[in-house]
Amino acid sequence: MDASSPAVQAIERILHEGFAAGNTDVVDEVCAPDIVEHQFGLAGRGSEAIAKLKQGITLVHTAFPDLRFVVEDAVTDGDIAWVRAVGSGTNTGPFLGAPTNVPVRFTVFDVARVVDGRITEHWGVPDRFEVLTRLGRFEQPRE
Repeated sequence: MDASSPAVQAIERILHEGFAAGNTDVVDEVCAPDIVEHQFGLAGRGSEAIAKLKQGITLVHTAFPDLRFVVEDAVTDGDIAWVRAVGSGTNTGPFLGAPTNVPVRFTVFDVARVVDGRITEHWGVPDRFEVLTRLGRFEQPRE
């Protein structure tokens, strides 16, 4: 795992300080002003992407105030980092419906281009299907 790279550290700050702690100011510190965001629901460029990312942090932190992430894998190649993290928390706030008080555990994949310590481009893939299934919003798939 390449946890010491600036690219991985930038992603970890967004996960830990942003989504887990609810600190939207980390976006201004870690993301370039002209960031290109590709994540579904947050996609945009520049100030639009930054505003959506801050709204996303607020929404997720409100829904799961005890949310924590563990980075399990990280790889870098030049200015690009790939991170696989596991999130866990309890749904005590609204999230696509009323709070359920159900604990969830889910996987997140992030890919980011980081230049001079700031994220300039990002692709995020949280397993929303897993979250919604664990919250009882979807029927559990049969194995």
